[in-house]
Amino acid sequence: MHVATILKQKGRSVTTAAPTATLMEAARSLAQRRIGAIVIADSEMRVVGILSERDIVRAVAQSGPRVLDAPVSDVMTRTVIMCREEDTIEHLMKEMTRGRFRHLPVVDSAEKLCGIISIGDVVKHHVEDVERDANALRAYIAHA
Repeated sequence: MHVATILKQKGRSVTTAAPTATLMEAARSLAQRRIGAIVIADSEMRVVGILSERDIVRAVAQSGPRVLDAPVSDVMTRTVIMCREEDTIEHLMKEMTRGRFRHLPVVDSAEKLCGIISIGDVVKHHVEDVERDANALRAYIAHA
């Protein structure tokens, strides 16, 4: 299965923020939408960073609550691993495991943001693939 298949089922909606947004604004957005990360994008929808709940917690733990007035650009992860629609679930699992992160922005051929994949999306679709294979094997054995 490929990223394009997952996006077709879940949609392409991505919560973004400008690099100048404050950590408090980003935290509110995460809480309201009940999501774990927000993509930081420029005006042309190119990914310039990503900010997770963990990033905010670490910043508050290190600097105290006053850091919530700082721009997300002070705290965001700047080196963002991204994926493309043609990437496989297996590739995503390897990248997420290796990098120890839970969200991958999806970019198109022009490097513009066109979706996001979470570890939950990957696990859900992987389980569906395994169940489909198991059912096919059961059917094969039952008719053999």
